[in-house]
Amino acid sequence: MPMRTDPKSGLEYALVCYDDEGHERREADGTLLSETLLRRVRDPNEAVTDVFVMSHGWKGDVPAAVEQYDRWSAAMATCDADRAAARARWPGFRPLLVGVHWPSLPWGDEKVGGSFGMDATGEAMGAAAGRAAEDAFVDDWAARIASTPAAKDALRVIYRSALEDIEPDRLPTDVADAYRTLEREAALGADGPAASPDADREPLDPQSAYEDWRDMEAASFGGGMMGGILSPLRQLSFWTMKKRARKVGERGGHELLKKLGAPRPGVGDGRPPRLHVMGHSFGCIVVSGMLRGEKGDGGVCVDSAILVQGAMSLWSYAKSLPEDGGKPGYFRPVLDRACVRGPVVVTTSSFDNAVGKLYPMAAGAARQTDFAGAALPKYGAIGTFGLQGAGVGAERREIASDLGHDYGFVPGHVYNVKCDSVIRAGGGLSGAHSDIAHPEVGHLFWGAVLAAPPG
Repeated sequence: MPMRTDPKSGLEYALVCYDDEGHERREADGTLLSETLLRRVRDPNEAVTDVFVMSHGWKGDVPAAVEQYDRWSAAMATCDADRAAARARWPGFRPLLVGVHWPSLPWGDEKVGGSFGMDATGEAMGAAAGRAAEDAFVDDWAARIASTPAAKDALRVIYRSALEDIEPDRLPTDVADAYRTLEREAALGADGPAASPDADREPLDPQSAYEDWRDMEAASFGGGMMGGILSPLRQLSFWTMKKRARKVGERGGHELLKKLGAPRPGVGDGRPPRLHVMGHSFGCIVVSGMLRGEKGDGGVCVDSAILVQGAMSLWSYAKSLPEDGGKPGYFRPVLDRACVRGPVVVTTSSFDNAVGKLYPMAAGAARQTDFAGAALPKYGAIGTFGLQGAGVGAERREIASDLGHDYGFVPGHVYNVKCDSVIRAGGGLSGAHSDIAHPEVGHLFWGAVLAAPPG
């Protein structure tokens, strides 16, 4: 995709696309957009001073990602005083915006309707149409969870059982076994809160999952509906997308930051541009993976980071967890290696039901209690609780309506910012999860940017 200019804000940004394994996709002409961006950053005539790298959450296609980045860009552009402050602090301030796109299929696409052998009038489909509907269902969910032969066979068992009874009192034995097969074929771990984002959960209990989702109206983060015997598919899809977010961040995203943040001989004083990262929802996993890298050995430093309504564990950055022998959180190396020179800012909202209610349910912990006396749940998201745990030392703030408010952010500190007064609108069970494109949130991001260390 070429550089895009948002029609409302006038800001220009690039969209770098990755596949589900974290490998950058080539443009139509066979080039890699990251290489084009690197040439721009190293071009003395471009004089790029700051690179802003953003990652969306569960957005399944490029148009959806573009729509979100347009709104984010507009929210940042509204903050005229902040833009002026950046120019005053860094003469010649010239930003480059980069959006990351990764194939994060949203739950909102889970429309049942014709997928169950019925036509628009509710009459049974013919045999050929029924087989086509079944094949479409299997292909769709295989792409979301696992595409192995065993996984596809399991999906057919689930589909055919749903045709017979969409909401039985208990899951049939073959359906429960099929769900366990899907979990195995997706290679998802279940190793507790210190594990990687795709494994910080309880093992799937198909019957409990079915009951939990039946008790709460079957719905998705994207607002679609798919209930009954199919509802545990949502849970497996959730963790598969978290796994994908981690891979994209640790692989392609990490390499992107390394390239953009390298010294620039012949450009000014040769120093790299300042780097700023922002993630939303699963995009917070992408951004954290960019900083951690696959081996957890760092190698990338940025000047500020903001994690907006993150769908990742509240223990992710902790030095030691209350249980599991005091293991560190998966993304602890980000703090230990000082991968963020400036502040790390996290938003929370009690109106975000996606991370407040659906996240723990997807972890198989809908009825969880306090974790080892810590007055915090074993499985909870940073979009609800912020970053917590030993060695984080997060300070509390509350979002301000005044776009001139000084948050007093300090480099190297973590801040959990309560945003209930701004991030509060939204329908369905996801609530206010995507209600983030506000000038107040843009000013919060600028607050982190302007608190970056001198340089």
